[in-house]
Amino acid sequence: MTRVRPGHPADLGPLGPAQAALTEPAPELLAGALTREGPATVLVAVDGDPVGYLVAVPGPEVAYVPELAVRPDRQREGHGSALLSALVERTTADELRLTVAADDEAARGFYEHHGFRLRTRIPDRFAAGDGLLLARTVP
Repeated sequence: MTRVRPGHPADLGPLGPAQAALTEPAPELLAGALTREGPATVLVAVDGDPVGYLVAVPGPEVAYVPELAVRPDRQREGHGSALLSALVERTTADELRLTVAADDEAARGFYEHHGFRLRTRIPDRFAAGDGLLLARTVP
C-alpha cells in the first residue's frame, strides 16, 4: 500500500530511477528541492522503498507541479494518484498547474482523470515539441 510522506535528502538516490518516466528529466530540480530549504514541497510515495515523487512550488493562489514521476516498473499501481491526493490535502493554493508534453497521451489521460483541464498550449516547451498547461481547482 502506498504511503506518502515528505521527501528527505536521503531519497535522492532511491528516486533516481523514477526520472526515467519524465519527458525531460531534470535531476537538479529534484536534488535542489530535497537538499535546500526553500518553498518547494517534495512528497514521496513509499511502498516498501521510495517509488515516486512529486515536486510542487507553492504560491498564494497557484501551486505549480514541475515534476511528478513514478518508477516505470511501478506505474499503474496508484502511486501517482496517491501523490496528487496528498498534495490536494496539503496545499493552501486554490489551483494546481502543470505542463505535459502535447503528444503524451498517457500523461494527459492521467491528469484529466484527476480533474486537470487544458489551459493553453505552449509552443516548443519541450525539446521534442509543444507542451500543454493543465490546471485544476483545489476543493
